[in-house]
Amino acid sequence: MICQECNQRPATLHFTNYSNGEKSELHLCEQCAQEKGELFMMNNGPAFSINSLLAGLLNMEPAFEQKKETFKMDQVSQCPQCSMTFPQFVKIGRFGCATCYDAFREQLTPIVRRLQSGNETHNGKIPKRIGGDLHLRKTLDHLKQILKHQISEEEFEQAAGTRDQIRELERKLSASQEGGE
Repeated sequence: MICQECNQRPATLHFTNYSNGEKSELHLCEQCAQEKGELFMMNNGPAFSINSLLAGLLNMEPAFEQKKETFKMDQVSQCPQCSMTFPQFVKIGRFGCATCYDAFREQLTPIVRRLQSGNETHNGKIPKRIGGDLHLRKTLDHLKQILKHQISEEEFEQAAGTRDQIRELERKLSASQEGGE
């Protein structure tokens, strides 16, 4: 893929923006990304980094700007553990310690909503269409371990019940794989 800015070099950085349900993509080479970095990433340094990306996202957040107005300068949040302030976090792009998440929870909520497409919680990184099968496989593996233990302990009646559960899960798994193909 060629850089959309210079139309000469290969694009190595790919930006995707979801806004109002619409997806827009931007494909840039490293040189063009560094040149445009100050415009859309608000990156003051010459190098591109994940910290700069996060700091840029924080600075572009309209909800953050609204929150900024409600917090007076004398009310600057500070982490009780590491003494980092929220403006320092915005500039650096990463927290100083785990306590910062609790200390800056109120300011982070609109940012997390923006990054998670309106959600405040992270529901996992496995797509729903294959997540069900994965859950069945994990349950199946767990039941097989239980079955081995029951057989080694000579708990044959319980092992028979576990065997039946395994067979039922295997049927469900094969049915979902046949239906998905």
